[in-house]
Amino acid sequence: MFAYIIRRLCYAIPILIGVNLLTFILFFIVNTPEDMARAHLGDKYVTEQAIQEWIADKGYDQPLFYNPKASGLEQLTGTIFFEKSVKLFAFDFGNSDEGRNIRSDVVDRMGPSLALALPTFIIGIWVNISVALMVLMFRGSRLDRFAVAVFVTMMSVSYLFYIVVGQFFIAKVSRLVPVSGYNEGIDGWRFLILPIAIGVISGIGAGARWYRTLFIEASGQDFARTARAKGVSEAGVLFRHVLPNAMLPILTGVVVVIPSLFMGSLIMESFFSIPGLGSYLLDAIQAQDFAIVRAMVFLGSVLYIIGLILTDISYTWADPRVRLN
Repeated sequence: MFAYIIRRLCYAIPILIGVNLLTFILFFIVNTPEDMARAHLGDKYVTEQAIQEWIADKGYDQPLFYNPKASGLEQLTGTIFFEKSVKLFAFDFGNSDEGRNIRSDVVDRMGPSLALALPTFIIGIWVNISVALMVLMFRGSRLDRFAVAVFVTMMSVSYLFYIVVGQFFIAKVSRLVPVSGYNEGIDGWRFLILPIAIGVISGIGAGARWYRTLFIEASGQDFARTARAKGVSEAGVLFRHVLPNAMLPILTGVVVVIPSLFMGSLIMESFFSIPGLGSYLLDAIQAQDFAIVRAMVFLGSVLYIIGLILTDISYTWADPRVRLN
């Protein structure tokens, strides 16, 4: 197992380097420092001197990959690539354009993101599996066909529709919960009830439909037919045989999503004014703060690769034969 994990980690390193290099190219070749300066300062009434001062202040006045004016190792370290890209591997994100430490902001905003994403994730999985199993018990009936139609309809509705309807009827009209905002501590649950509920409900269509498909495939296997032949009830077949044997694809879909929970939900946090990582990235994009955007892109790629590694490890626990691949 240990050798398998090390091998997967070695596979992840070149992937992360490639993502980091591609991100650097997009930021500093397609979009030159002069373009970033004009985007930050504004196109109107900006002098060339102001642009050069902004470039020097942000450290973009150095060569991209190789500094011929320096000597020794500084030929590589005295470059934009090293300062803005290589240091990311040490999680040295630097400072934003406003002078704030990005790593401190990420740590501070990770809590609100997890407070929203973790309950939504756990409750959503439980609800989707439960709904899929209940629908499958009436497979082939009118109720089953009606449920599938409802799932497809829910999948077709925009995510923003659930947010707008929830904020209007539950928060504004009924005044059951605040419309938006966030507080630290126990009092913060009042602000999280509505976005968590919306996140769970909006995911039922796709989630329950996917789990229903997995359970239908598993219920047609030999072990399920054998259990039915022995007189086991349909509920017993589903919960004692189908559900355990369908856990491998469920585990795959669950584990790969876990690291992304730290990144938060961009749309949900923005609409409900939750100071998480999602709204942090959106604010940086609107303010054209390229240092924050670059750091968040790198952090997102790291978390995604971690999710893939955890998925591979979960496969080995569920099926040891995977280690041979």
